[in-house]
Amino acid sequence: MSTQALYKIEKFEGVSRIKCSGEWTKQSVDKIFDKLGDFVDIKSNIVCDITDIQKFDTAGAMAILHIKRAIEEKKLLFTIQSNNEKNSNLIDLCSRFSSKNVTPDTKQASIKDFFYALGKQVHTAYTVFIVFINFLGGVTLSLFGSILNPNKFRFKATLFHIEQNGLYAVPIIVITSLLIGVVLAYQGAVQLQQFGANIFIVEMIGISATRELAPLIAAIVIAGRTASAFTAQIGVMKLTDEIDAMKTMGFRTWEFVILPRVVAMMIVLPLLVVVADSVTIFGGMIIADIDLGISYVEFMDRFRETVAMKHILIGLIKAPFFGIIIALVGCFRGFLVESNTQSVGKYTTISVVNAIFWAIAFNAIFSIVLTKMGI
Repeated sequence: MSTQALYKIEKFEGVSRIKCSGEWTKQSVDKIFDKLGDFVDIKSNIVCDITDIQKFDTAGAMAILHIKRAIEEKKLLFTIQSNNEKNSNLIDLCSRFSSKNVTPDTKQASIKDFFYALGKQVHTAYTVFIVFINFLGGVTLSLFGSILNPNKFRFKATLFHIEQNGLYAVPIIVITSLLIGVVLAYQGAVQLQQFGANIFIVEMIGISATRELAPLIAAIVIAGRTASAFTAQIGVMKLTDEIDAMKTMGFRTWEFVILPRVVAMMIVLPLLVVVADSVTIFGGMIIADIDLGISYVEFMDRFRETVAMKHILIGLIKAPFFGIIIALVGCFRGFLVESNTQSVGKYTTISVVNAIFWAIAFNAIFSIVLTKMGI
């Protein structure tokens, strides 16, 4: 038995006949492509007989189909014949699923498809919303249970998350807030100088920073930093079966995993907002001194006179709610992670986007309500 892909070309009555034999397999068909010119140079229609091929696999079948396409591109007829049923079936199978024969999907999008996709998205959003409400209810019950029974609360874990997501976040909060204060004061100074109202830079920075910008910037930075961390941590815990192990050992994930993170963020955000307020105002003071000639002492005197305490308190009141939103979104998305690493990246990204969006949405609603109340 030959271990090569053999062929013999004969001419009879204006038709070329190729008799294939030997082994047309993955190991032997490479040499056929080196001799492709033997087939392409034929000027007449071709009949290819594959009856005598002793060993035939998909690589050999695709080689014959490749030769067939090369011949047909020359507008010649290439016919495959075989009295061997096994070889014929393999050629038919490969021909049917050959990439050249795959018909592209030309289906046009219809109004029916649009409403089907829309309905599917609405149903998915509704399902996620119901799951989140259940999740929120579990966290709330766990929180009240820990208040009634403080021995169940994990104080060490809470302090750990305060350190990781509060203390270690101070540098980025300081840098971001300082830049915001500098930009806000610089842009305001350009406009106020035109009207000779330089001193009003104090009210502009003091009210906008303490009431809106500093808390919101701090929340956005922490959302990007902490929500992603919570989702990734819990997602990896699911992948490594730590969550299932906790349940097996009788540990409730509400108290063991979620509650320390939520409480830590409720404590951390007001403290970080205080830092953000101070640094943002300091950045404004630098520009006020350099561009407008308002000294630090004058700035602080004016600040005490014109910026009411309510603006600072409003920013601080919003902070714990920002913390709750960020922690809940981060933990919730972490528990949605599926049993593959790609899912961790997917839900981490979704977590950051959701946390930032809901922090901004809550801030907008809070501001509108307070404005309508005249506060």
